[in-house]
Amino acid sequence: MISSRKLALVLTAIPAAFAVTYDVNVGPGGQLVYEPEYVTAVPGDIVNFIFNPKNHTVTQSAFDSPCMPSGGAASGFMPVTPDTVPLPTFQITVTDGNPIWIHCQQVNHCAQGMVFAINPPIEGERTFAAFKQLAMSGAPAPTTASGAGWQIATATVSYGGSVYTTTYTSYDGTPPPTPAAQPSDHKIIVGENGQLTYSPDHISAAIGDTVTFEFRPKNHTVTQSSFANPCVRFTGSDGTPGFASGFQPVAAGATEFPQFQITINDTAPIWGYCGQTGHCGQGMVFSINSVESGANNFAAFKAKAQSANGSASTTPTGTGDSANNGAVRGTVQVGLAGAMVVLGMVHFML
Repeated sequence: MISSRKLALVLTAIPAAFAVTYDVNVGPGGQLVYEPEYVTAVPGDIVNFIFNPKNHTVTQSAFDSPCMPSGGAASGFMPVTPDTVPLPTFQITVTDGNPIWIHCQQVNHCAQGMVFAINPPIEGERTFAAFKQLAMSGAPAPTTASGAGWQIATATVSYGGSVYTTTYTSYDGTPPPTPAAQPSDHKIIVGENGQLTYSPDHISAAIGDTVTFEFRPKNHTVTQSSFANPCVRFTGSDGTPGFASGFQPVAAGATEFPQFQITINDTAPIWGYCGQTGHCGQGMVFSINSVESGANNFAAFKAKAQSANGSASTTPTGTGDSANNGAVRGTVQVGLAGAMVVLGMVHFML
């Protein structure tokens, strides 16, 4: 007969030889789920997380704080493009029978039920179902005043012979990273009927699409800004300024209207305003690919602009034709690598 002490020694040696690996798909099919939602494992077993396209994490938390990192296991953000082969993985080796609680740290994913568990109790008050319900009942998501809680990650997408840089994985709710088979042009009228508006004032556009701003009578601009500073021209971390059409004066009786066009090279939100004195503060702003399901939506952006009352507006350098009897067309390639402006036959880098 084997003593209980000897039996314990034998059992501790078994996992190394008979360990089971459990595969868990993270975000399969674009869903905010781990599949399966939980596993029951013994010491020595391995839980292998397989990251599907978009950008998720495997982050350990606690039952009572489902959406807050506990300092345990953490994969970090794993941006994955649709053409990634093989898919990246992250593993947790089970060392005891205690429950391990997991969530996705991407903004709002945990609060939408993207949680997982290893060895959750089957009965009682701390089951997996109770953990998921607690996560969805108002779990706090990491954010900052400017919305910088979104994790910035980049990916390169090859499509139709072109290469695009995209930040789609960082912004839940933005369009997918793969360009449409047939790119579309989105027209936005600037100052329609004498109003201080862009019409429409917020749109969704795919990679490869173009956005054409058409200026109507009076004198307006299309100037890139940021959510944090709606009425100030955007400047990248490398000092590169955002796109700007310059002032485009249009006579009341004009029959041809100047245009300024940008090409979408990534699906991160784009914010913009009119640089004419006081116009931004009166709500003359626009957005492209703003995440309307989150706190940093277009309405919030417009409210921030109006609260500034135009006092922070900056004046872009005028590049339009002051006579403006003909259409002036500008083209900007919008992407993380910088922008090119084409006005008439003059080419220059921003």
